Order: sequence, then structure tokens, then C-alpha cells
Amino acid sequence: MDASIVRPHATGQRGTTILEVVIASAILVTLMAGLMSLSVVAISTTENQGHLAARTTEYAQDKMEQLLALAYGDGVTDTRVFPAAATGGTGLAVGGSFVTSSPVAGYVDYLDLNGNLCGAPAAGCLAPSGTTPPAGWFYQRVWAIADASTDGTLPAGLKRITITATIAQGFGGATKAASVLVVLKTSPF
Repeated sequence: MDASIVRPHATGQRGTTILEVVIASAILVTLMAGLMSLSVVAISTTENQGHLAARTTEYAQDKMEQLLALAYGDGVTDTRVFPAAATGGTGLAVGGSFVTSSPVAGYVDYLDLNGNLCGAPAAGCLAPSGTTPPAGWFYQRVWAIADASTDGTLPAGLKRITITATIAQGFGGATKAASVLVVLKTSPF
């Protein structure tokens, strides 16, 4: 049998035209641009709601532990410095605010990007003046102390400590991460 007879003749085969390649490339670029914008949103959300929210919670907890270590009747320890100073502060005196936009003098402190108290030797920011945020701050902590005299729902011998920690600005213009912690402290502890 002749080999040319067994092998069919190749007809009708053609390559991809340049127009088809250009259209396919345009569709691919459009899809990739959509996916890239989605990845930017995902990265921003992860940074704000993951990393920064965890840090604000950690720093609020640090302040809470510092305040809980004070005696129930302490009204003079300054917890805005570390280690806490025996005088010059508000201790657990009733007052303050847990609203970050309206801090009360003596019930607010600021931290740099690394969590160092502003004004500390290792901090990347200066010490605050009253409630005015210092240049270079990244985290803000405000706290409020309430007892039966300021909140009728609290029984005598009980103080409620509320701490809010937030950041100067959200990553990528997103909403600022914030954490609020509330704890009750009893007398005489």
C-alpha cells in the first residue's frame, strides 16, 4: 500500500490571527485589573481589621492591667508614664472619657508606631501636653472611671474602668481600628 494514500491530506488548518490575540489579551488585562483592585481591598482590610485591631486591643489591655494594679482608693498615681509615677496623675479617681475625640486631661496617653509611650526615651514622639496629641503619635488610649456617685447602676464599692484604644489613621484611608475594654474593680482591692 502506498504511504501517500494512507495519510490524509492536511487542509483547513490555520493559526491564530493577530486580532484574536489582541482581543484575548484585552479580556485578560481587564480581568486582572479587577482582581488587582480586589487584592488592594483585601490587603487594606487585613491590615486594619487584623493587625492594627489586634494592636489596639493589646495596648488597651496593657493600660487596663496598669490601672487594675492600683489600689481602689488611689487618686494620684500617674499611669501616663512608665513605670507609673507615685504622684501627678489621676490614678483611679472618678472621671475621664472613653470617647477618643474628646479626651480628658489625666485620662489619655499616646503611643508611637512601635507601642512606646510618647515622651519615653525610645519613643518616636514627644510627650503630650494635656490632651493635645503630640507629633508622631500613632495609638491613643483614653479611659474613664465611674462609680456609684456617677453611675446609679453601679453598687457602692465598685468602679467601672472603660478604656478605648485607637489609631491615628486607618491603613489605605480605611476606618480606624479601635478597641474598647470594660472591667469592674471592687473595694478594697
